[in-house]
Amino acid sequence: MSEPGNGGEGTGMAEEPKFTLSVADGNVQDVESRHPEAEAAPDPRRVVEFTTPRAKLIEEAHRAIHMDLADYPRARAAYEALRGDPEALAHWDMANYITMRKLGYNDHGRVHAFITGAASMAITELLLEAGVRPDLMESGVGDADDVFLAVILGTMLHDIGNQIHRVGHEGHGVTLALPILDRIMGPIYPDPFKRTKVRAFILGAIDSHDLNPPPLTLEGGITAVADGTDITKGRGRKAFALGSVDIHSISALAVDQVVIERGRGKPVLISVTMNNSGGIFQVEEVLAPKVIRTPMSRYVELRATTRPEGDEQILSRVRLDGDHFVMDLEDGERVVAKVQDSRQRIAEAVVENLGLGTEQR
Repeated sequence: MSEPGNGGEGTGMAEEPKFTLSVADGNVQDVESRHPEAEAAPDPRRVVEFTTPRAKLIEEAHRAIHMDLADYPRARAAYEALRGDPEALAHWDMANYITMRKLGYNDHGRVHAFITGAASMAITELLLEAGVRPDLMESGVGDADDVFLAVILGTMLHDIGNQIHRVGHEGHGVTLALPILDRIMGPIYPDPFKRTKVRAFILGAIDSHDLNPPPLTLEGGITAVADGTDITKGRGRKAFALGSVDIHSISALAVDQVVIERGRGKPVLISVTMNNSGGIFQVEEVLAPKVIRTPMSRYVELRATTRPEGDEQILSRVRLDGDHFVMDLEDGERVVAKVQDSRQRIAEAVVENLGLGTEQR
């Protein structure tokens, strides 16, 4: 991880990261929140065995979310209702079946929902601590509790549309999420006027999480960036094991760790640690566009480093500067290159081929 403890500059003490997903050395190690002391010590007579890394990831992500929502009763109630909702559970499982079994993609089911949910809570907290007012607050619709509620529901439900088809999954997700949101939000927001307004931010986040179209609200940007942080080999290994050998699964195996913490110049720093330079594909193709093309671009620093003990290295460190990567090579040379955003290129090509103007009124 590059330059750990940036948030502690000037205090003499390194600050604990808000959220860490680590799969170093090929094993899922932990998904950590910033408040490990907040959980009561478990009863020594009770033994819980995690039979798979998948179960451990979900449980640890749940603990992180649960602690981050401790001071937000509406958001916490919504999250607790969602994580046990049988319809949501079925959606996650079927989305994963289609993406992994039929398409050979990385995980898009329960694990992805919980991991990105935990990441979104860490990002939201860092923004609020820095005095950033998300759109739900700026518009006068709600307060911080409503922001956390909108972000956790939008993030955890963002990929359920994949169960219908990958093509158009964003819009399918909006349709599938509506009955779940109404069921969960009804008791929390008895006023249908406010409930409908808060729900609009959630639906917007689901519809724009894959930048098609790019999000317009900060809540949508948080969901998109949180989605982009789930790029470690813990996510890619299953697809690889199922026979999906492509640049996506191979590059995902090169990412050991993603850390979300307070930045030095911006509220959020996302640090990616790779075991070889191949992981830069994940950073460029998945994560960087979701920083650049969302309202989060003003608030996120993105850096990537390679472990010195990995395979033959080409890159030692990469950081995002606007829409360009600044890359430090092993031989000491520094290279600046524009991020190659394939999604944006495709969208621009479609617009051009359809003869649509760039200005719409």
